[in-house]
Amino acid sequence: MDLFNAQDEAQARPQPLAARMRPRTLDELVGQERIIGPGKLLRRAIEADRLNSVILYGPPGCGKTSMAEVIASVTQRRFSRTSGVLANVAVLRNLIDEADRARRQDGRETILFIDEIHRFNKAQQDILLPHVESGVVTLVGATTHNPLFFINSPLTSRSLVFELSALSEEAITSLLRRALSAEEGLLAMRVEAEDNVLRQLARLAEGDARRALNALEIAALSTARDEQGRVVLDRAVVEDSIQKKVVVYDHDEDGHYDTISAFIKSVRGSDPHAAVYWLGKMLYAGEDPRFVARRLVILASEDIGNADPRGLSLATAAMAAVDFVGMPEARIILAQATTYLATAPKSNASYVAINKAMQDVESGRSLSVPRHLRNKRMRTVDAEPGADAAYQYPHDFAEHHVAQDYVPTATRYYTPDGQGYEEVIASRMQRWEAERKAAEAARAKDGKGDVA
Repeated sequence: MDLFNAQDEAQARPQPLAARMRPRTLDELVGQERIIGPGKLLRRAIEADRLNSVILYGPPGCGKTSMAEVIASVTQRRFSRTSGVLANVAVLRNLIDEADRARRQDGRETILFIDEIHRFNKAQQDILLPHVESGVVTLVGATTHNPLFFINSPLTSRSLVFELSALSEEAITSLLRRALSAEEGLLAMRVEAEDNVLRQLARLAEGDARRALNALEIAALSTARDEQGRVVLDRAVVEDSIQKKVVVYDHDEDGHYDTISAFIKSVRGSDPHAAVYWLGKMLYAGEDPRFVARRLVILASEDIGNADPRGLSLATAAMAAVDFVGMPEARIILAQATTYLATAPKSNASYVAINKAMQDVESGRSLSVPRHLRNKRMRTVDAEPGADAAYQYPHDFAEHHVAQDYVPTATRYYTPDGQGYEEVIASRMQRWEAERKAAEAARAKDGKGDVA
């Protein structure tokens, strides 16, 4: 009896506010007007009931599941749902068989909604292909991951891919207002909150409508009524209800790669403010600080190089210090290295130089070492006519430099662009280049040809 009572109680318990407030029509979908607004492709296809399979891609709480349910409601198709976390091959085959029977017996089409479709492996995704192509099911897949990387290309080629955006503060605020005034929402509880309180909750939710509605419900249920029987929410209550932000940062997946990409590009783009923000997001989400430090070491050579040679020294020192100190203090060291490198002069001349040289070697341009540059022992054997030219020791000459051939090619690989310290290097190299050309001209005039 206790078991049956528990089941009855669970069934009688109301759904969470976020579930009760799901939109029922296209007009109730907020925040995605860019793809579902009047006249847009997706809306026209839904209203005309000519929808092919679609993949909805976007962050948590932006309305992917709600949009799938509205599509089924508007088109009056069967709605069958599962998840990439829970379903296996047997579950998929069963759902497809049910859809096929409904189609043959009742002539009713089925929308198969698969949440977190990126969790399916290749074999599971391949099972869907023939049934999507034949029209047994209309697939609506939802994912927080880029479908171009996490979903098989044959499946994406048979689907329309729509990217949903995180909801704006205004959109979430409007949802919160509706939740307070709707019968299916909190109207019966007589919950009140000033507009600035709702806006603060929307701001803290950072684009996630589900998180905002869950926090609103927790605040309402945990706040005592006043003398008039109202539940009045203030900023402190809603801020406490939403708690710590769980950032969208899946390690080894999109969140990880997108954020480190934004971080590196911000440092390269000389924006210390943006770079520190992305650094903070990574550390907040639990990223390994040593991974960040290693990327800074690479950047110090790739994007700064000789424009500020101290950048590499500072980056390598930061990497050692981060490993020695650990978190949370390592955040300070990483912030120092990040802001220094972001504000340093930039040059990728060394990066371009080594890539160009390696491309020449890879393409078959393998040059022999000139005899005067070889090891001394090698220069004393197998002497050839004209091979008696000696290596000239640069320290024996003014400014410790002498014009002589070091590689048998006129290709110039390293071209400093004049940023930071590379301005000094460029000036020095221009002077050496002038000396080299003068020496070549003198040799040509004397008719002696090339010298070693």
